[in-house]
This record gives sequence, structure tokens and C-alpha cells, in this order.
Amino acid sequence: MSHAVETRRNLKSALQAATSALATIEDAESARLEAEVLLCHELRLTRAQLYARLEAAFTEQQEQAYTMLIERRLGHEPVAYITRHKEFFGLDFYVNPRTLIPRPETELLVEKVLSWTDEHRTPPGGWRIADIGTGSGAIAISLALRLPQATVTAIDASYEALLVARENCERYGVHGRVSLAQADLVTSISTVCHIVVANLPYVTRTELLALSPDIRGYEPLMALDGGDDGLDLYRRLVAEVAGILATPGLLAVEIGASQGEAMLNLARHAFPEAVIELTPDYAGLDRMVTVSSE
Repeated sequence: MSHAVETRRNLKSALQAATSALATIEDAESARLEAEVLLCHELRLTRAQLYARLEAAFTEQQEQAYTMLIERRLGHEPVAYITRHKEFFGLDFYVNPRTLIPRPETELLVEKVLSWTDEHRTPPGGWRIADIGTGSGAIAISLALRLPQATVTAIDASYEALLVARENCERYGVHGRVSLAQADLVTSISTVCHIVVANLPYVTRTELLALSPDIRGYEPLMALDGGDDGLDLYRRLVAEVAGILATPGLLAVEIGASQGEAMLNLARHAFPEAVIELTPDYAGLDRMVTVSSE
């Protein structure tokens, strides 16, 4: 049975039809929101402008284009890849299937770094930050914009991901303070860092098989696969960071909900004298481990 959305004569009826179609793959609230986002994207309108024009007519070309967007979403293509936009920490980032889509829970890493810098005196020359597994550059750019005295090295193993990060750096004018490097974890860093933040692949092999079609079918596997227990890269990371982290210094990493205790043990082994904390996300799930060397 086709999920095709019938063409309609005005924006309101088109939006209603699209919402009904999307409700076949997700909850009603998400279906409505995504129908709105895709319609705003197609018409290049803000949400307020859309609702001021609900009685306006579609052109046939607009109707056809919107129908195609809805069909793509019905095929489980993420909305962020369709629109090439995703908000993160109040900023709008360019994204495409070469990088993971930034998640709201990852904002915890940015919040933690900013909180930690508030509590510590800015070192001479400013903060030196490394963002490992930068992807779209969302973390690195968010930090650079809020810490004008910082320089950030944004590292990713994927050259294609770094192309996305470069576009976002240029968009926000931070390419002078955010340097991009294709490298394996921290191997390209030759100086001491005050802050290391990392959102590395942490999905277990078993979890990969159970991911939703939206993720499994579209997001890059190399940015998800963390090995049998999800911590393959983190085992290496904590050992390597121990050799470059300043005192005082901060390591903040995002983890999966079942990995808290295992990550704590890795951190304690590498940093036996540091203050190590496990922080849940807003849903109450284990999400971040921080190491603070004082």
C-alpha cells in the first residue's frame, strides 16, 4: 500500500494530510512536528509564517515537491538529512549522511565544559580544547563561540565528516580558532590540553542490530559501532588522554546508558587521582563520564 500524500489546495489541508501519513510510522506529536518542519523547509517559511498562511494555495510544483519530502520521511530518512539542518545548543548546523545527526543529550558535554571553565581561571593563552570525534563540528563550534579565549582542535577519523565540520566552521566564522584534523583519536595532538571532550562510537554490536530504521539505514556505521561492548575506542582514548591532559584539566565523554560502571572503571584506572563522575541525561539514563584533574 502506497503512503503517497494526496495533493491539496491549501497549506492547511496539505499539512493535515502529511501529518496523517507520518502518523503511520511515529506518534502523532512527532508526525505533526515533522510535517510542519518539512513544509516550512519546502516553502522557506518560519513556523509563524506558515501558520499565518494556512489558507494560502499551493502551486502544483510545491505540492509535488512536498509530497516527495514526505515520501522520503516515510522511507525513514531522518528529517535532518532531508532538510540538511539540525539545531544544537541553540545553533543551526549543516548536516548530511556523512556525519551523525547531533543529539540533544550531547549538549550535556558542552554544558559541562562551560560549567567547568566557569569554575577555573583561564590559563595564559586561553583554553586549549580537543574535540575527539567531532563529526559535524557541533561541540567544537559551540564551545568556540562561547569561549572566545579558547582554541579547539576538532578531530575525526573521517575526511568526509571533516568537510561537514569545515562548512559549519565557515558558517560561524570560527575557522581561525577551530582547527580540523583527520586523525586517530589524540595521536595528532602534540601539546597539553586543558579540556578533552569526546563523543565516540559507543553502540554495541548487539544494539546495532536493534537500531531504528532511521538510524540503521541512514547514519554512518563507523560513527556508531563501538565494538562488542561499545567501549573499544574509549579504552584507547582514556589511556592516550592521560598523557596530554593538563592539571587542572577536564575529560568529558558521552556513553551509552548501560556503560556507566564500565566507563567509570576505565577512567579510574587511567586517572587514579582524579575526581571522576557519572552524570545522567534528562531522561535519567547514564550519559556522561567526566574526569577532573586538580
